[in-house]
Amino acid sequence: MVEKLRAMRLKEAAKKVEAGIEETLTYCDFPSEHWTRIRTNNVIERLNREIRRRTRVVGCFPDGNSALMLVCARLRHVAATQWRSKKYMNMKHLEAIQGDTSIAG
Repeated sequence: MVEKLRAMRLKEAAKKVEAGIEETLTYCDFPSEHWTRIRTNNVIERLNREIRRRTRVVGCFPDGNSALMLVCARLRHVAATQWRSKKYMNMKHLEAIQGDTSIAG
């Protein structure tokens, strides 16, 4: 990719890609079963859509505190119901890796 950018005379873009490649691919250090969960933020996007939907229903808030109270109430509800009952990642994969490194270390 870097070579293609340089061939297109996009030297600054090539430098940016080259400088950030290690950070971009950090998720590859984790088990492959976790890759899609780490590199996407679908949970946050879904939560933002829900908050946006609820604030549009109200339309106009009398002040900033009332809007903040609605958002906080929704976050508390989600944290109390959905986040407690659902597991986002299976941590057994990480426990297995941690066990392997402690044995090798």
